[in-house]
Amino acid sequence: MGIMVLLENNKGKNKNKLIDKLTRGVLYGFTIASASFIFIIVGVIIVKGINPFISDNQGLGNVDIFRFITGDTWLTGTAFQSNLYSVGFIIVSTLLIAFLSLSISLPIGLMTALFIAKVAPKKVSELFRTVIEMLASIPSIIFGLFGASIIRPFVYNLSEMLGYQSKGGNSMLSTILVLAIMTIPTIASISEVAIRSVDKSIIDVSLALGATKSQTNFKVVLTAAKSGIFASAILGIGRALGEATAVSLVAGGRRSGFSFDILDTTSTLTSIMLEGMKETTGLDYDIRFSVGIILMIIILITNAILNFIKRKVGNMDVK
Repeated sequence: MGIMVLLENNKGKNKNKLIDKLTRGVLYGFTIASASFIFIIVGVIIVKGINPFISDNQGLGNVDIFRFITGDTWLTGTAFQSNLYSVGFIIVSTLLIAFLSLSISLPIGLMTALFIAKVAPKKVSELFRTVIEMLASIPSIIFGLFGASIIRPFVYNLSEMLGYQSKGGNSMLSTILVLAIMTIPTIASISEVAIRSVDKSIIDVSLALGATKSQTNFKVVLTAAKSGIFASAILGIGRALGEATAVSLVAGGRRSGFSFDILDTTSTLTSIMLEGMKETTGLDYDIRFSVGIILMIIILITNAILNFIKRKVGNMDVK
């Protein structure tokens, strides 16, 4: 009888081990499938993107990679010279727009998150959290239409007041404001989760030592939640760098010359890529994939820098 029980127990254990192995194998398969999509997408962009630099481009000649990265002219339409495609000035404007929009959205999103998580009454907090979640789910084209109908006329009127001739409000400022509005929900949502995750004992100790609630929120809670806040900034800058549709409606499509005038027209790497998707073959089409490679490199470098700063700030607090 005892032997039968042992045999049954062993069968049960073997069955459980088999189920665990199957489950692990299925999960591993899904993980490989998810990762493979990333490699496939990046691979296609790289293969298509390097083509303008190594092929004859139907008699136009190869694109000079140094001039492409550093130049200040982007030819629209059908190209008759391969080296009139340059993104140097667009890289500068893209980075400038992304970080200026983050300088607006980060403090607003952070203060919104702090209010929802620590200041607002429960019902008010739930209401605002729902509003933020709704804003985060709005398609980018809606933000673009809002920018074209509200922000662009505002910038145009502001330009007139300053005695500046703008092109209907299409400008770097309009682009910055649209991207700032788009990234506020992302930053607020992630920062709120980080703030709510702060250990209550830390807050209690601060209050017990005589700090006010405001002092505790700003000096203790935000410091303890800095990792999540940096994560929100990284996602925010990623969305700003990667947005195309909304930007195309308000940027103005600058085609040459470095400019730091926020009331002047501008272009971003994503808007340049979007405009060329009407073609299906040829240099004017393939060069957009080259721009995509530049964009991926910029996003990787930007994320690496922000992560490095996050680690440094964390190490300073530990010391």
